[in-house]
Amino acid sequence: MTGLLGTRGSSSIAGHGRRVAHPARDQGRAAVSAGYPGRVHTSGPRILVVDDEAALAKVVASYLEREGFEVALAHDGPTAVALARRTDPVLVVLDLMLPGFDGIEVCRQLRTFSDAYVLMLTARGDEVDKVIGLSVGADDYVVKPFGPRELVARVRAMLRRPRSGTVAEAPRRIGGLVVDPVSRTVSVDDAPVALTRTEFDVLLALSERPSAALSRRQIIDEVWGPNWFGDEHIVDVHIRALRRKLGDDAAAPRFVRTVRGVGYAMEATG
Repeated sequence: MTGLLGTRGSSSIAGHGRRVAHPARDQGRAAVSAGYPGRVHTSGPRILVVDDEAALAKVVASYLEREGFEVALAHDGPTAVALARRTDPVLVVLDLMLPGFDGIEVCRQLRTFSDAYVLMLTARGDEVDKVIGLSVGADDYVVKPFGPRELVARVRAMLRRPRSGTVAEAPRRIGGLVVDPVSRTVSVDDAPVALTRTEFDVLLALSERPSAALSRRQIIDEVWGPNWFGDEHIVDVHIRALRRKLGDDAAAPRFVRTVRGVGYAMEATG
């Protein structure tokens, strides 16, 4: 299948792939099986696919399973949150429009207990939807309709991102800001700051070279990887979220300053 996915009302989706059932080996996997009977694939990282279009969700799941991922499905907001709590996925493919409560609320609740990557799906071209999704903790987005290979490529790119620093790397101090690459913690004036994985990675990229101005593309290459494609203004949304959590002010920055015509840099004075 090489066509586009995500067009509502399409009844031509076929070729979901062979479903492989395995006995549940622990309570988490039993919960996956309960959430979508028969779909448990145990050979790779666990992904939760959340979409109210069952046919689309099954096709997305089949492509991910062929790539070696373990996949669970949910078709509404409350089920998605419950499954995420029970199964601890490494990544959630999350539709924006859901019954029960929408993807924004799912993402907001996820961020109270999980640091899983969130790849949000939206059928709209409205920039507001993308901004809201990213601001509540989504890491990236794909606009429907999309090619299944594009989605798999985005998932693989996110999971390739490094998650820890080297043992010998010391915490980085910029004024009252402390960024610890090893423990992946951040504090401002000795008060801990809770960041999403992507927000931390953006801050890590900036703090690695605090005197350098990085373009959006450079930040994307560091955080999302050089093969990432999409709207580079995704960086701006994460910078706004970072500033809000750090108590920073774009007009009078302590930590992150805008470099006109270039991108962003750390404010050396802190």
